[in-house]
Amino acid sequence: MTITYAQAISVHEQADLLVSGETIAKSIETMAADITATLSKEMPLVLCVLNGGLIPMAQLLLKLQFPLETDYLHATRYGKKTVGTNLSWLARPSIDINNRTVLVVDDIYDEGHTLAAICEYLKEAGAKKVYAAALLNKVHDRKVDYVPDFIGLDVEDRFVYGFGMDYQGYFRNVDGIYAVKDM
Repeated sequence: MTITYAQAISVHEQADLLVSGETIAKSIETMAADITATLSKEMPLVLCVLNGGLIPMAQLLLKLQFPLETDYLHATRYGKKTVGTNLSWLARPSIDINNRTVLVVDDIYDEGHTLAAICEYLKEAGAKKVYAAALLNKVHDRKVDYVPDFIGLDVEDRFVYGFGMDYQGYFRNVDGIYAVKDM
């Protein structure tokens, strides 16, 4: 079901701002410093997990002042839904990852199924080392046995959107992290 303009506006007007754009910017600076300390001499391949990782990765790349290559992949459990299901691959990296150091950048580390599966796929495909970065860590006890190497911020266990994450396909473009009311 597609939401209407009025429904989308209503959701956003009622949503709670959890993290401001300024706080996100500071967090990205910290992540970039940590990533630089770890990967600056590796000439890594940095992979964006579409669609949610697009804005966090773009902001992060501007802070990584060392040689790197970029590409993307598109794997999702959510689509336009609010609940995840089986992992679906829509696009795999086009650059050869064999014997490469790879950094995967995603929007959120929720339960970890998607990010863990992506990193496992990259290892099996021949990557020398695989690191993962997520802008957000949703705090709860339903996680798989996997933790990203770089995490920006913790957020409460609510349905969040903004800064790359969507609500039913919309609002990836808002500067900040918002939580849908009563969800």
